[in-house]
Amino acid sequence: MKQDIKSMTLAEMTQALNDMGQPAFRAKQIYTWLHKGVTDFAEMTNLSKELRAKLDETYYITAPKVARKQRSQKDGTVKYLWELGDGNCVETVLMQYHHGNTVCISSEVGCPMGCKFCASTLGGLVRRLQPSEILDQVLFTALDSGLPISNIVLMGIGEPLDNFDHVMRFLELVNSPEGMNIGMRHISLSTCGLVPRIDELAEKKLQLTLSVSLHSPDDASRSAIMPINRKYPVDVLLDACRRYFEKTGRRVSFEYTMIDGVSDSPEQAELLASKLHGLAAHVNMIPLNPVAESPLRPSTRQAVARFQKILEGHGIPATVRRSLGGDIDASCGQLRRKYVKESEKTEGTAWTHGD
Repeated sequence: MKQDIKSMTLAEMTQALNDMGQPAFRAKQIYTWLHKGVTDFAEMTNLSKELRAKLDETYYITAPKVARKQRSQKDGTVKYLWELGDGNCVETVLMQYHHGNTVCISSEVGCPMGCKFCASTLGGLVRRLQPSEILDQVLFTALDSGLPISNIVLMGIGEPLDNFDHVMRFLELVNSPEGMNIGMRHISLSTCGLVPRIDELAEKKLQLTLSVSLHSPDDASRSAIMPINRKYPVDVLLDACRRYFEKTGRRVSFEYTMIDGVSDSPEQAELLASKLHGLAAHVNMIPLNPVAESPLRPSTRQAVARFQKILEGHGIPATVRRSLGGDIDASCGQLRRKYVKESEKTEGTAWTHGD
């Protein structure tokens, strides 16, 4: 069977080319071509025809297709539905800020975590993405949009730490000076709270930003909306965050969805402030973005403002995230696995929800 060449590191590629009797500089040439978005070995014009033929016999190059592209009329946010090589689809969002262009990418097809406020988990987990498929979202979004990508957030479909090894390989690839060369400090990784994986990530001492999806400071309400809390309760999760800071020196960002009557009471704000006391942390408050299948509703502006005031009164930095792409279901919690019907692939029109 052919191997996925784009998921290989430069060192691995160098060894593979050495085994073929090729000099090391050939590996660098191939690696550079791949990270420029070449989709066929025939396009690698500085390689011999014989080498290109040998590569084509041994490897394949991943390249997603744009199944659908939507642009927000409100803020210019662009949402891509990428069709992968096996026909599965994932979503990627491109957001433009004054400080640069940020891409929100997926790490899995579907999600196994079952959070009640998130569309990504409705169909469960189908499969985990390969490192190349995660990288392709960044690479081909840049190529299609014509915009340089300066920041990456792993906050799309899937739980990144559930696909730990492939995500770590992706980070190595996208950070590579010979590739897209996006610095770790420009990358945020979101998790719902897989404590053993947080500890494993801490050991790597990467300079990325860890974003923990907390969404409630008490076990009763958090377990009701996030099943993972039954395995790793709030205090266990926060202890892991403290260990992460001690190992890396990197402040932890806490994602906190403001849900009416669930996570937005003054008592919960006080409890959150007390639990985060002494921890280098920032709270990113996110007014809930509606999901059609969920009965949950966003907090009122007054409740959000009150919650923020309480946190700041206790010295906890807290900001309210500006919602982008809401008119195209591209906001936080709204991305979902979709598939394209065979009859629609050639028409390039509608898409439907996955089951």
